[in-house]
Amino acid sequence: MNLHMTDMPSFIKKEVEKLNETISPFIKKVSKYSFWSFPLTIFSLINLFFMLVVMPETRTAVALVLYAIMGAFGLALSKEAKHQRKEILKVSEEFIVKRISRSNVVDETQKERYIREVKQQPAFAMNHFIKFLEEENRLLD
Repeated sequence: MNLHMTDMPSFIKKEVEKLNETISPFIKKVSKYSFWSFPLTIFSLINLFFMLVVMPETRTAVALVLYAIMGAFGLALSKEAKHQRKEILKVSEEFIVKRISRSNVVDETQKERYIREVKQQPAFAMNHFIKFLEEENRLLD
């Protein structure tokens, strides 16, 4: 979640930091997988192209298998990174829904509305969560 923490009030920063602590293991995995998947895939595709098209006389079965395995591993890492991104969204949504449900300040109908919005529009879950936190803070004051 790339949010500008400097523009947020402290009550929102605190909740976003808790959310970041929850999803940080997933973010680390996604970063590692994404970092390695692209170079492995590109390197193997370039070498396979050269071995099969440009210089077919230099190809060996061992080299072809090695580059094919490297490419497959790179694509597998890419797929796993995609899966981990989905897991980040799922864990974030669960965290937000639990936090909204725990609130004693906002009435039940408002909490249900925010939870419904978070579940219906997961791409905008953070926006709905921030609106909820602002409303909760307004009601506390």
